[in-house]
Amino acid sequence: MMTPQLVDLVLLIGVSLVTAILAVVWLGPGRQRRPEPLLGDAAVWLFAGHELLDLSDRARLLFDGQTDRPDWDSLCAWLSQQFPDLPRDQARIRDSQRIDIAAGAPGDPSCLTCEWLNGVIRLHLSETTQPQSGGNGLLVAQRRELAALRCAVDKSPYPIWTLTKTGEVAWANSAYTRLAGDSAAPLFNLPRGPQTGRKRLPLAREGEDNRHWFDVSMVPDASGMLCYAVDVDAVVQAEEAQRQFVQTLAKTFAQLSIGLAIFDRHRQLALFNPALVDLTALPADFLTARPNMLSFSDRLRDQNMMPEPKNYNSWRHQMADLVAAAKDGRYHETWSLPSGAVYSVSGRPHPDGTIAFLFEDITAEITLTRRFRADLELGQSILDRLEQGVAVFAADGSLTVTNAAYRDLWATDPEKSFAQLSVIDATRCWQARCKASPLWGEIRDFVATRENRTDWWAEIFLTSGEPITCRIMPLQKGATLVSFHRHPKPLSGEREGRAATADAMP
Repeated sequence: MMTPQLVDLVLLIGVSLVTAILAVVWLGPGRQRRPEPLLGDAAVWLFAGHELLDLSDRARLLFDGQTDRPDWDSLCAWLSQQFPDLPRDQARIRDSQRIDIAAGAPGDPSCLTCEWLNGVIRLHLSETTQPQSGGNGLLVAQRRELAALRCAVDKSPYPIWTLTKTGEVAWANSAYTRLAGDSAAPLFNLPRGPQTGRKRLPLAREGEDNRHWFDVSMVPDASGMLCYAVDVDAVVQAEEAQRQFVQTLAKTFAQLSIGLAIFDRHRQLALFNPALVDLTALPADFLTARPNMLSFSDRLRDQNMMPEPKNYNSWRHQMADLVAAAKDGRYHETWSLPSGAVYSVSGRPHPDGTIAFLFEDITAEITLTRRFRADLELGQSILDRLEQGVAVFAADGSLTVTNAAYRDLWATDPEKSFAQLSVIDATRCWQARCKASPLWGEIRDFVATRENRTDWWAEIFLTSGEPITCRIMPLQKGATLVSFHRHPKPLSGEREGRAATADAMP
């Protein structure tokens, strides 16, 4: 019978044998190696086929392609620049299990290890030969980046150069060299010292009359100053053209007799001409202070230069409506001022929300129009006082003027007709109220005639038997006057006669 101590000893021996057998199996030749963990200081890439499984931080830092996670072909194309013997066929790595590849450039101690680990390809870029330099692969990438930056700066179309603290050119790109030519002196006269900013400076080339303009930006650094120049000839020419255009407009506005007031989008006076001062009697210092539209209108009202509103409380609302109407170009009014002057005021919209108001003195035109209208009314009143009926026909045969005696004789008022009456319409009206006579056709022919026109007269009879003396006289510009004179008693003798002059009238 076994003692408890003996049983414990047997169990201990059994556990030890099982552990030893498992260790032999684990370390046997049939056991596949597992990928080593990715260390942050080593450049390692893991691939399953052409797909990237993982990469270390150093590998991500070294690769300078378009993506942070390259595929197999992209990484092989990049590594082949340093390791031309890198096999792109993964079958070679699988068959060899491990391939060590040296760098192709002489003096480059870098080494690339390709391993097949249970279907996973592990690429390890060795940089342990020069730990003090931070890794030769990193240096190679930095050199490439530096070369790319130098190429970009040198190929830039804009001049770039550096100045020493004494103002001498230390380095310049190709664009600067083309401008400088053989001259060693700096192209631009820049201030010395740690100044940052941008200045517009001219550059005069030998053999050229015109100066070229550049915007030069200055950035101070430890060695002196870094400078950039941009050609702004087109901008300078555009600004000069704009200034000349504005000057031309200003001269044109100054010669206008129409007052001009332009308000910007904030409704402040932005531009005015001398005629506005003359028409509104507003002080020039007030206008140059750029008043807003309401202040401008208040001052006009105080100067009696605009019609007095019937209700001042609603006047500002009317001004708001005025601005709204001017935005659409619909504002146009005639201001009759207490002084007797008459202004035509119109609003015109302009780009960027600006509004232009035009003030025109139309007192002379209004006075002339009123006088002409008064003369017409006076002439009409004189015609209405005549006992003879009068009708005037224009050269085209349209009836233009009649008087009260005409309207009473023929019981018609041409002014109440919507349509323009002609000589045919008038003769039909006369014919309807008279006895038969060939006179009407002769009057129509005379009105249409342009040559050999002279006064003549004829006698007609109304249907009531009353005699009427009809006189036809040519007027200027082809017009014709026809008058009708009523007699208290019928005339004896010839029924019709003609006379060359007015003296032949009975």
